[in-house]
Amino acid sequence: MSERRLSPRQLLSMFCVFFRIGAFTLGGGFAMIPLMKVEIVDRQGWLKEEEFLDIIAVTQCSPGAVAINSSVYIGYRLFGLTGAVVAALGTVLPSFLIILAVAFVYADIRSNPAVQKAFRGIYPALVVLVLAAAFNLQKAAFKNRIDVAVAITGLIALVVFNVHPILVILVSGITGVISYMAGGRGERSAGE
Repeated sequence: MSERRLSPRQLLSMFCVFFRIGAFTLGGGFAMIPLMKVEIVDRQGWLKEEEFLDIIAVTQCSPGAVAINSSVYIGYRLFGLTGAVVAALGTVLPSFLIILAVAFVYADIRSNPAVQKAFRGIYPALVVLVLAAAFNLQKAAFKNRIDVAVAITGLIALVVFNVHPILVILVSGITGVISYMAGGRGERSAGE
């Protein structure tokens, strides 16, 4: 992956992008992925879709929240250490401010039926956001039959057999390495 640098004006723009993502995402890091993809890949053009997918894969394997990990990694890729700090601040500041505001009024509104119904209406939208992220990234993720087989096997392991996600990630990574070493290099290269 080639490193790109942003101008100071773009650094402010990056803060605004991550602030907007952080402000309008409920449901955690996975719900942020489609918004990050639209903003960073489609609108800003800072990363290619394949680079973005690689970053998401790496940050999911790292300890911590995927939203913060992704923000830090993307910020670092674009503007070094300063970019990492700015992107992280842009991502967490909206949540911090919202939680602070909610903490002041939560006791008064938690039993309000309208508030409870609003949250019940938001939950299905969160599932759709995660599915949209998967759908949008599927072209970059599935380059050959082995990729599809790994995805299907991983889904079955997670849903049917309740295998821990970390084990699925590790086995998938090992499968990718074995596939590459066994001659999948040509197949992967042809798809890229």
